[in-house]
Order: sequence, then C-alpha cells, then structure tokens
Amino acid sequence: MDRALAEEIKRLTSLGLHRRCVEGDIEKVAALTLEIDRLKRERNAVVCAHVYQTPDIILGIGDLVGDSYKLADDCRRTSADVIVFCGVHFMAETAKILNPSKKVYVPSKRAGCSLSEAITAADVRKLKAEHPGLPVVTYINTSAEVKAESDCIVTSANAERILRRMYEKHDRVIFIPDRFMGANLAKALGKTPGKDIVLWHGTCVVHERFKPELVDVYRKRYPGLVALAHAECPAELIKAVDFMGGTGDMMRYVESTDASAYLLVTECGFGELAKLRFPEKNFIAMCRLCPYMKSITLESVAALLRDPASAEEVTVPPAVAAKAKVAIDRMFELAA
Repeated sequence: MDRALAEEIKRLTSLGLHRRCVEGDIEKVAALTLEIDRLKRERNAVVCAHVYQTPDIILGIGDLVGDSYKLADDCRRTSADVIVFCGVHFMAETAKILNPSKKVYVPSKRAGCSLSEAITAADVRKLKAEHPGLPVVTYINTSAEVKAESDCIVTSANAERILRRMYEKHDRVIFIPDRFMGANLAKALGKTPGKDIVLWHGTCVVHERFKPELVDVYRKRYPGLVALAHAECPAELIKAVDFMGGTGDMMRYVESTDASAYLLVTECGFGELAKLRFPEKNFIAMCRLCPYMKSITLESVAALLRDPASAEEVTVPPAVAAKAKVAIDRMFELAA
C-alpha cells in the first residue's frame, strides 16, 4: 500500500471514521480525501461543511465546520480563492454575498431546501404591503432574493437574541419563512402569533415530521435522559423536550452537561457528529435524513474540484447581493 494512503487511513481511523457513517471501505474513503486535499491546495480552495453532512465530509475534508451562523461568519475571514460549500444552496449564496470576488460552488445540483423554496421575493413584497412599516426578520434558510427584501437575517443560533432587540424598537415584526420556529420564538418571547408577530407558512421537511409521543417512549427506556430539539420542530414536540436551539446551541449544551443519555431531535448528521466528538456519552438520535444535504458526497466534491469549470457555480446578481448583504451585516451587528 502507498505510504501516503496508509497515513491517511491512519488519520481517518483515529477520528473514528471506520466506525461511523462511511460509505464504502476506509481505503476508498482515504483515497478520495487524499485527492480532495491535493486539489484544494492546487486551487487554493476551502471546504465549508455543515454539521448535517456525513462524518467523512466533516472530518475527512472539512476546513470550516459548523452551523449556518458559524459558516457564514467563517466565510467572511477566509483567504481562499475558491469556496466549496458542502451544505445547501442558500448557504452557498450567503458565502458568495460575503465574498463577491471568490468562486463559490455547491457539489450537488439537488442541494436545495424546503424552507428556502417556501417563499419568494414577491411574497415578501406582498407581506410588506399588507403590513406597512413592520420590519422583516428573515431566517437564513432563504434565497438571496428574499434576503434582499429583508431588514435583518437570523439563524437558529441567534434568532431569539435578535428578535428581543427588534422588539425594543417595534411592537410587531414579520418573521419568515418557518412557521414552527416563529411560533416557538413567539412563545419564548411572550409574543402572540398574528398579533405581535406575523408568520409565513414554510416548514422544514426534516423537522416538521417529528412526533412528541416518541420523546415519552425514549424517556421511559432511558431514565435520566435529556431531550434536545431543533427550533424548526413543531411546538408540540418542543413542549416535550428539555432544550430548544440550533445545532451549535445543542452541541454546546451537550458539552457542558452530563446526562445518562441525550436524545437529539434533528437531522441524522448531527447525531453522528456528536457521537464522534463525545464518544464517552450516550446518544439516541431520533433523526431523519435531509435529502438535500445528503445529496453531497466525497465523490461529488472530488468531481467538482477536478473540473470546476464544468460545475454549476453559485452566483448572485450584484444588485441583489448588495441589498442582501445589508440584512446579513445587520445580523452580525445585532448578534454581537
């Protein structure tokens, strides 16, 4: 066996990738990660990996790893010429808006998002006409065109903090597009949907399907269990858990606590990553796969880097990018 390949297998094995969620044998994975790392150096490329990606992508090739907020923040600081976004299209659009001079790619044409597809810029303009003067607070899971019609962007990690600050100056706000997250935030803030906060009807195909009854089943099986759920879940599910937040919040909660078991109610990739980061802890992942996130593979990343000219580059019209950046910058300002 080639020495470089043997060393790469050793590295991947030390990360636990021989045990968790790796398609194919470890030798095949190592050959791909070696090639991708070589191509990254040749093209001065950086790989952004969302926590819902598979562990072979996150740990094997990821340079910047995190939730939507962390990746957007990290992208502002990269010196790479090329950004390969192992996430979904709206995330890559955000990276392009923050890095207009860089090439940005997503290694899959199928990496969309049900929330992003739930609302258009025309929908936002209609909402603003129906509710004149109300600020539009927009979840980051939206297109660049929708962001351009917004006053401030939020992520699951900072939405509650930013909304509190918005309510210091406004009696009512528009929150789009996730109706479940909006309702959960309204409850946390003591606000009433329809009265204090205008919601849209979008939902996440992963989180909308979780059922609260299953939380009770797991609590009976695992005494002392702590249940954590993503803010995109329905309110009935949130009532049944101990902690609600974004994936970054959930990871920090796990790191700072000690429970007999943790039930993670979100996309499967997060559970796999938690198991690798904290192998001494007991995790039960009540998870569902995101078909958009999981459309990205090591093979698709390698193919893109071999011939980026043939790949679909992520672009945002300059006028749209300029308006969207104002709303994104507002997020960084209010989240500080």
